[in-house]
Amino acid sequence: MNDHSEAAARQGVGRIVNLREKLGLVADPWIPRVVAQMNDYQFKVVKVRGDFVWHSHADTDETFFVVEGEVRIDMRDGPVHLHAGDLFVVPRGVEHKPFAEHEASLMLIEPCGVLNTGDARGERTQPNDVWI
Repeated sequence: MNDHSEAAARQGVGRIVNLREKLGLVADPWIPRVVAQMNDYQFKVVKVRGDFVWHSHADTDETFFVVEGEVRIDMRDGPVHLHAGDLFVVPRGVEHKPFAEHEASLMLIEPCGVLNTGDARGERTQPNDVWI
């Protein structure tokens, strides 16, 4: 395998990634883990439960895909309710706060280097580029 194909394999390119299997490796809520990368975008899995923090991403949209459960994304002009199979894109610069009454599993799609807490850095901020 050449350097390019080895790097591609590490990024999930050219291989199957099973989201349920990867989510089974995630124990704690609100800690996203990268499972694949396409060009400059990462696909992350995360389990959520309870409230997150109000935050926004000034330079990028953020995509939420609900794999299992139900999630509410609070926004200043009203909430968005998502169920398993739903996908929602929060526009760049829009303040939002995810919430799940019961544990839910999500896939996030966002550019490399985006902090999970956006502009609201704090105790919930997680390191980037942690793969499972």
